[in-house]
Amino acid sequence: MPDSAESQSIKLEIIGGKNLQVPSLRMPAGIYVSINVDSRRRWKSAISVLSFDESVVWGDTMTLSSHESPALSVEIRASYEVDRTLGNGEVIGKLQTSWNELLDHGDEPFELSFPPVLGVTPSLTLKAAVVHACDNQDSALFDSLVDCEIARETDAGHARYAEYMTTKAVSHLNDALQHFQLVLDRCPVDHPDHAAALTNLAWARLQGYIQNDLQDIDTTSLFREALALRPQGHPDHISSLFHLIFSLNSRYIKERTAVFIHESLQLCCKLLPLCPEGTYLRSMRVDGTVDYVIVECVSLPIDASDEGIHLRRVLLELLPLGQKYRPLTLDGLAQSLLTRFQQRGSIDDLEESIQLRREAVSLCPEGHSDHGEYLNNLALSLQFRFDHQGKSHDLDEVISMYEEALRLSPVGHTFRDLPLGNLGSALHTRFNKHGDVDDINRAVSLYREALSLRPPGHPRRDTTLNNLALALQERYDELHVIEDLNEAIDLYRESLLVIRLDNPERHKQLYNLGSALCSRFMLTPKDIDVEEAIRLCQESLVVLPQLHPDRHYSYFILHGAYISRYQVQHNPADLSLAMENFRLASRHPTQGFPNRLIEAYYWTVAAEQHASGCSFGKRSSTTSRREAAAAFHYARSLPVDAASCAIRSDNLRRAIELVEQGRGQQWSLASRLKSRVEDLESGHPHLARNFLELSKRVSDAAQGSATITDRPAAEVAETKYRKITTQWEAVVAEIRNLQGFSRFLLPLSYEDLQAAARNGPVIILIASQYSCNAIVVPTSGEPHHIPLSSVTLLDLENLKGRFARAIQLASRMGLTESRSDLIVLLRIVWDNIMLPIVNVLEHVLELKRGSRIWLCPTAAFTSIPLHAAHPFQMKADRSGKEPCLEDLYICSYTPTLSALIRSRQMMKKRRVPPSFVAVGQGQPSGGNGKELLAVDSELELVNKLVPATANRSTVSGEAATRAGALEALEQNTWVHLACHGKQDHKQPYDSHFVMKDAPLTLLDIMEKDIPHAEFAFLSASHTAVGDRETPDEVIHLAAGLQFSGFKSVIGTLWEVDDAVAKHVVEAFYENMVKDVEDGGFMDCTKAAWALNRATHAVKTKVPLEQRLVFIHIGV
Repeated sequence: MPDSAESQSIKLEIIGGKNLQVPSLRMPAGIYVSINVDSRRRWKSAISVLSFDESVVWGDTMTLSSHESPALSVEIRASYEVDRTLGNGEVIGKLQTSWNELLDHGDEPFELSFPPVLGVTPSLTLKAAVVHACDNQDSALFDSLVDCEIARETDAGHARYAEYMTTKAVSHLNDALQHFQLVLDRCPVDHPDHAAALTNLAWARLQGYIQNDLQDIDTTSLFREALALRPQGHPDHISSLFHLIFSLNSRYIKERTAVFIHESLQLCCKLLPLCPEGTYLRSMRVDGTVDYVIVECVSLPIDASDEGIHLRRVLLELLPLGQKYRPLTLDGLAQSLLTRFQQRGSIDDLEESIQLRREAVSLCPEGHSDHGEYLNNLALSLQFRFDHQGKSHDLDEVISMYEEALRLSPVGHTFRDLPLGNLGSALHTRFNKHGDVDDINRAVSLYREALSLRPPGHPRRDTTLNNLALALQERYDELHVIEDLNEAIDLYRESLLVIRLDNPERHKQLYNLGSALCSRFMLTPKDIDVEEAIRLCQESLVVLPQLHPDRHYSYFILHGAYISRYQVQHNPADLSLAMENFRLASRHPTQGFPNRLIEAYYWTVAAEQHASGCSFGKRSSTTSRREAAAAFHYARSLPVDAASCAIRSDNLRRAIELVEQGRGQQWSLASRLKSRVEDLESGHPHLARNFLELSKRVSDAAQGSATITDRPAAEVAETKYRKITTQWEAVVAEIRNLQGFSRFLLPLSYEDLQAAARNGPVIILIASQYSCNAIVVPTSGEPHHIPLSSVTLLDLENLKGRFARAIQLASRMGLTESRSDLIVLLRIVWDNIMLPIVNVLEHVLELKRGSRIWLCPTAAFTSIPLHAAHPFQMKADRSGKEPCLEDLYICSYTPTLSALIRSRQMMKKRRVPPSFVAVGQGQPSGGNGKELLAVDSELELVNKLVPATANRSTVSGEAATRAGALEALEQNTWVHLACHGKQDHKQPYDSHFVMKDAPLTLLDIMEKDIPHAEFAFLSASHTAVGDRETPDEVIHLAAGLQFSGFKSVIGTLWEVDDAVAKHVVEAFYENMVKDVEDGGFMDCTKAAWALNRATHAVKTKVPLEQRLVFIHIGV
């Protein structure tokens, strides 16, 4: 020691340490330095956390009086608690030294090395110096070394445990356990050190279990109890969380019980956010542990249960973008969802599966070793969606992906059999859709190659046998080569011998073999074939739950078996069983709408063929029906075919309901979303607000998704739309449970629909492939059936084409030239269609001349000018010309009965002061049509004729923009539009009026709700022509205005000549203002009469085709 000790002290700074490995390899909570001054006193540094490089930074300082002993002991210890230490921890290094040795280094930092631990030398970085003493400064800097049994036993346990971990001597482990158990006994549940004592004992037991030195001891319960005593926020919460995860992983390694790794995964999600990157705990322990959990969870078998899918969602939360296991985890979750879709039929699962697999492919682009596998899996999910929804673009994408996957798996590739089978399946599907024999031939070749790569004993041989058999069977259906059918039956039988009885796909082999046997029975009627087919399908139904999506296939094939046997044996019981299985197949709730529509179509065919009572059931959702109608040409005729079936069964009321339910569904859905809920608001305001809010969200989501072209984004939008729709349907169901609201938004019954005929009969014209009919809905009483036996559906299609050609020819003629072609066609319409109807109106209903009638055409009838039917002949007594339809009655059209009822109901609402706007655009920009020279004069004429009592205004020229026209529609009760009208036959919602800057589309109009609107005159071309693909939807501009709120609309069936149209316009408004009292205004319910009078008045000025072009729609 230096001289003058009375006035001097020694200052020791503990700067840091490195290579600080714990002998037992246990994870420490922290490291501290202990300097023992004598047998009674010691100085302790703060407990500091290890860094990832096993170093520690302290910066602590101790000051010692020169009176103290020159010798001292320096220890580095690992503490297993941060908050409150139990004992002194585990010794990492211990060294005897003296103050003189420490002071020999002067004022510079120096390194003090300790004996090696696990091959590395721990050391401390210190700095020692002599300073002037301060009175009594050291009295508060030292702890007293108190001899405590709990601390002593804990330290002994740590020492014995460290010896066990270095020597593997079980005796040391037993000694450690004895010490730790004694400490736990001294620390009951309410003791502050109980959690620490539990942890020490559990950790030693766990290591003995891992080293197979102890039997199965449930350490997890001890760790779980300790964690419960250290909730989040406790200083030792993180270490307790890690210990429990480590224990669960260890048990999973030994026992492979999934529940352990499941819980471990859940805890990892809690642990990771608490462990910052770069810390010792994260780098040295947690990352490796979490990686193990991820790998094990990814490797778990696919589990489509709710719990299994939740597990994979939790796993995905652990994997940010860039994490190497994220693509594999995405694909695993996608497969689980796809499997659940197969079991339960929820489209949301299928859509999410596709989105997840798109992300997996994006994370593994071409060149990545796993690109082909993820591409193949994405194609699989897309093919399931095609099978469910029938979207052509899905199938095209599937084939493209499978082609690429096969290219990435050349001959000799280990897994070439997978893309072979998948591409074969996709081509097989495309053959079913388009009938290209090249597709089925290539599918057979691909299946044969795949089968050669799956010899007997291969786990997937049964699948390939079944697929090849199915392709051969369908090639037989196309080419009628009996060898294909016989080989298919042999392959099905081999597949059934190979597949396990408990295989969840076995039912497919059962009903596929049944189907092939049915086909052979029809060729060579052997009872053994059809009886075996029935038995196989019944067996497949036994193993399938009621809501399994594949039940509908069994029902459908059973129908085929019974109908085949009926055609041979003529047993009525077989026919009844066939129709019942048809019904079950078409109504099965989990089946995609394309398949349900196909089967419903075949059902109506069978009902017609066998004169069975038709009870065509639930309608599909609107969007799905339209997609299906575009995909399956025969599905378009379902409503009228079903109505035809009902007519043959003398059930006219049901026929009317079916036509109404099956047509105009786009408007029906939209109307439901805009339904007025005054009655609901008065008694249940909260429910009414919820309904209106969700209705707006559904409408917004539908319209927003219509403009998305990016496929993944469109899929996300569709999923969002579907979820909102589900919420909307739940609210509707809740409303229907209220008293008095049981029929809220449901399809109307005949009693409800008859209200459409309150002011005159409605004539529904039904064009079916089986028969053409008219049904007259009278003001009261039963409907009247009028068979139109002189025309067929083919006749109507031909008539439609002839009208188009005749009108085009007439448009090039002069005013005085005879329109002989057009006259012949209108005479056909009179003789074959309208005359039988007029006979019923005159002689059965005794309807007075001049009365109003409404025409409600379906299918091919929608493209024929029924209102213009004309005999063009003299009366038998030569006293004059025979009257035409418009001489007899005032004709209007209605897209549906519901639309007419809705318009009438809105007429009863509180009316606002009348206002009239004339909108004209005769000079569209951007080449959107020729210049309309008569527009300005037409607008001027209209304004002169309209009563001054209306708030009249004009929007034309530069002001007639899309926004200007839309504002005019919204702000006025009466509107006159003079401009070009364009009907888009491919995308009817894009049909539009041509404005100065941009088109005013049907979708723009539909978005608006204008309850105060009354009348619109559309002096524009093609404003009342519907969608060619789905004519029953009657999607055109005039119907769009009616939907938005206009109760009465005049539209056009074909191109308008603006130079002569103004004569009709002038005569129309002149008739509208007749009998208007001073201070009064026009009545929109007189529009049909005024149009009738106008077309009669201008016969000498306007050619025939331009008089026929205008029709009235609405009230």
